[in-house]
Amino acid sequence: MKLLIPAYFDTERLQLSRLQYEDAEEIFYTYASKPEATKFVSWPTHTRIRDTHQYLRSTVNGWDAGVDYSFSIRSKKDRRLVGSFGLLHDLGKIQFGYILGPTYWGSGLATEACVKLMEIVRSLPGIYRVGTFVDAENVASERVLIKSGLVVEARLEKWFRFVNQNNREKDCVLFRLPLNKS
Repeated sequence: MKLLIPAYFDTERLQLSRLQYEDAEEIFYTYASKPEATKFVSWPTHTRIRDTHQYLRSTVNGWDAGVDYSFSIRSKKDRRLVGSFGLLHDLGKIQFGYILGPTYWGSGLATEACVKLMEIVRSLPGIYRVGTFVDAENVASERVLIKSGLVVEARLEKWFRFVNQNNREKDCVLFRLPLNKS
């Protein structure tokens, strides 16, 4: 089942749109090649632009298949890429994640994008669960998620191996979005 999710929408300061092949260089240089930005993500830091091209092939195909809805996040002011946000859809269950370039950390942009996407997800028919998890050391993302209306569901000991942290087992915090649907 494909989601009826817009390919483009705005917030007060941001424009979010479906990721495209043309975003590759900006993605690579804004965050995907930066170890400080990719420390807490599930995919390896990109070392070549080819890695970013491969990622985009996967996300473009995933959107068409109805399983991956990934968005670029751009500043309305100057149209610069600041990050991306992805929703993985599995038959009514959504897991999501986001990343911003380090230059944009602490500006409230992640919260702004997350609040809007959670609003959109809440309105979708057939969604029964929305959640994500973060490394327990990633307190900035924990704050973003709480401000965006998610609640802590559990703290899981040695739950995930983050590839950019030498695949060490890490404690994680599991979050869910209360849906209040009947």
